Amino acid sequence: MVASEGEDARVPVTILTGFLGSGKTTLLNHLLTAQHGKKLAVIENEFGEIGIDDELINTVVQSEENVIEMMNGCICCTVRLDLIQVLGKLAKKVKSGKLKLDGIVIETTGLADPAPVAQTFFVDEEVKAFARLDGIVTLVDAKHVEQHLDEEKPEGAENEAVEQVAFADRLLLNKTDLVSAEDLERVEKRLQSINSLAPIVRCHKANVSPDNVLNICGFDLNRALEMDPEFLNTEGEHEHDSTVTSVAISQPGDVDLKSIEAWIGTLLQERGADIFRMKGVLSVAGSEKKFVYHAVHMTFNSEFSQEWKKGEERGSKLVFIGKKLDDKELRESFKACLA
Repeated sequence: MVASEGEDARVPVTILTGFLGSGKTTLLNHLLTAQHGKKLAVIENEFGEIGIDDELINTVVQSEENVIEMMNGCICCTVRLDLIQVLGKLAKKVKSGKLKLDGIVIETTGLADPAPVAQTFFVDEEVKAFARLDGIVTLVDAKHVEQHLDEEKPEGAENEAVEQVAFADRLLLNKTDLVSAEDLERVEKRLQSINSLAPIVRCHKANVSPDNVLNICGFDLNRALEMDPEFLNTEGEHEHDSTVTSVAISQPGDVDLKSIEAWIGTLLQERGADIFRMKGVLSVAGSEKKFVYHAVHMTFNSEFSQEWKKGEERGSKLVFIGKKLDDKELRESFKACLA
């Protein structure tokens, strides 16, 4: 397709952000399976040593080479150079005619400040020539957002939940079924007090029209500079709360379903307040399907999803993100659940 005069021919980029467990991967599932006719590339980022979000994305309509995973680290700090490299590779494929792209979605880790990610599209000349930042879409967990907005951080560390709301061009207020109408109104007022310009779209299970996420033409550089005069300063410090850590477990073999359910139940009951996010893909003894679970604090969801492929090595991958995590204790207690 040839761009008409005055039309921006660069590839539109959506930054998908939101605190841990807000529903970003669920939204990606909707985007990748919706009938919008767009060819999308997805760039993922995870906070932890092992990546499992690719396994949580159920049915990817696009060819696998267009779903790119970037693991380990915060995309707004250590991985930003990797992001520039990945965008450069996509640009070469598009220029050579090997790849047609209608859009790029960057899913940040739940602990990312979106501002330095957005900065990438204005400070790197090659990226600026290839892609335009279309919008920052922030998913908000209606049930848990207030406690994260209120959280006191160590001196110098920023509150990522606040930053994610402040820089949003669109706010998707998710998990509306888990709170009352009064709670929803209070949460919306709180979000508007931080960011009065971003439209709020209520949703359940992150199910929104792709039109609310793609090609929204929402990002305004002048507004970003008004909010943060240092927005284009690449030397600016970005400090995370060092009390938040992750534990990643990768274990071959099968687990016993009753043992694993009891173990997760005890963890949520005793440590739910400190565990911001839990997710895993488990190999359960006697089942031909993968057992997938997600937890946000004490809210837990699980299901048997895709079947194990023929010849695929069975095993379990788990990630915990939160405070006061005891790596050794988590590993040993999980091993006790092996079949």
